[in-house]
Amino acid sequence: MIEIISSDELYTYNVYHITKAFFPEEKVHQLVETDCKDTVRAVLPDGTVLRIGQKELPQPAARQEWKRYIDRELYKKLERHTGRSLAWGLLTGVRPTKIAMKKLEEGMQEEEFLRFYMDRFFVDREKARLAWEIAGREKELLGKLDCTDGYSLYVGIPFCPSVCTYCSFSSGPLDVWKDRVDDYLDALTKELAYIGGASACKKLNTIYIGGGTPTTLTARQLERLLTSIDRNFDMEHLLEYTVEAGRPDSITAEKLKVLRRHRVTRISINPQSMQQKTLDLIGRHHTVEDVVRTYGMAREAGFDNINMDLIAGLPGETAADVYDTLRQTEALSPDSLTVHSLAIKRAALMGQEQNARGYVEALDKDAARMAANMTEMIRAAAQSAHRMELKPYYLYRQKNIAGNFENVGYAKVDKAGIYNILIMEEKQSIIAAGAGASTKIVLKEEAEQPGSKNGKKTNLIRIENVKAVDAYIARIGEMIERKGEWLWR
Repeated sequence: MIEIISSDELYTYNVYHITKAFFPEEKVHQLVETDCKDTVRAVLPDGTVLRIGQKELPQPAARQEWKRYIDRELYKKLERHTGRSLAWGLLTGVRPTKIAMKKLEEGMQEEEFLRFYMDRFFVDREKARLAWEIAGREKELLGKLDCTDGYSLYVGIPFCPSVCTYCSFSSGPLDVWKDRVDDYLDALTKELAYIGGASACKKLNTIYIGGGTPTTLTARQLERLLTSIDRNFDMEHLLEYTVEAGRPDSITAEKLKVLRRHRVTRISINPQSMQQKTLDLIGRHHTVEDVVRTYGMAREAGFDNINMDLIAGLPGETAADVYDTLRQTEALSPDSLTVHSLAIKRAALMGQEQNARGYVEALDKDAARMAANMTEMIRAAAQSAHRMELKPYYLYRQKNIAGNFENVGYAKVDKAGIYNILIMEEKQSIIAAGAGASTKIVLKEEAEQPGSKNGKKTNLIRIENVKAVDAYIARIGEMIERKGEWLWR
């Protein structure tokens, strides 16, 4: 247990996440006490007390600089206390490449950026170089898009064959919702029809159908969905059409034919691991042989842009297991590879203390081993990608990510997922349909975020659809109306 007392709400977010990065297994209790003599005081599990900012607070105009000072001092004290550094240093956000992109657009050169990134945020040189390399590749790919009159479309299918124990997405097992899937598609096609009509004057650059697992739909339902998209959207300017097939146990030859018939250009087949013991543990109801079989089916169907997802740090896995998974993945030779570091959210089964299958206990038992092995696992994945001639092209991080690492997408030169880059860099509007889908509208001029309590203005408006499937079906008119207020204003 760690107790943190701050003198102002301003410091609580960063202080919590910096501390949690050094002590991922500890619970953190936070208090705000305005009469606290220290700006921040942290009591660590062994009783050590860290005091930061024992002097008069600055004037309001300098509060953000003072906040950065507090972050840096806390980091240095935790670094000295634990005897270790964090790969991404002070950075707690999910998009560390945005800083690199901004500096690149400002004309900063690589060595200058590396010094800035390392000195300002305590990021290690390897990660700083990775951020710079990816920002350069992102900038090149984004140059193909019309970020003013273009947009991207996301379509959410919130159903899966089963729910993986590490997953916190707003999706549910198909057997629970099978009687309402057609009702869901009724609502979804209404939303798509509205978006297509309202966006007729814009250029659609990418489509991404995700979830969940879109291929949990039957071939008939998949045909219905893709036909609706064909009818409502002009594909003249489309550069990429992705469907997250994901689970091998949801893929059939008939469904692959449907995807090909509707000109889908990119799919994912995601094993997460090629170790059967791990697949059984994490609730994936497919075999390693299923991965190989469905991958072969996709190639035979004519798909020449296939992504595969892997997760490093899964409970029970050793570095040797990861090496073997990479060996088997290389034998398949996917066109892109996304390597995730395990992140456990409280909404996931693994993150729930009351779960009855022992996942939390397994995770706690493996925590020290994971911390020791993660660097080796991530490096092995990068080396594997290099052998397959895949280049890193996008990167993001998550809260509670194992080892304070990152998720990296690697791809062949002409097979990078453009939509993935747009999600990270937020340069183009993404209009999203479906339960739990999040629309991001990039404005020419700043406006107040809907529902904002502080009146803060932004040029990126977020519009969230309700997450629950039944609520989305019942309130589809409201979901459409929410978009109508902001779409292309």
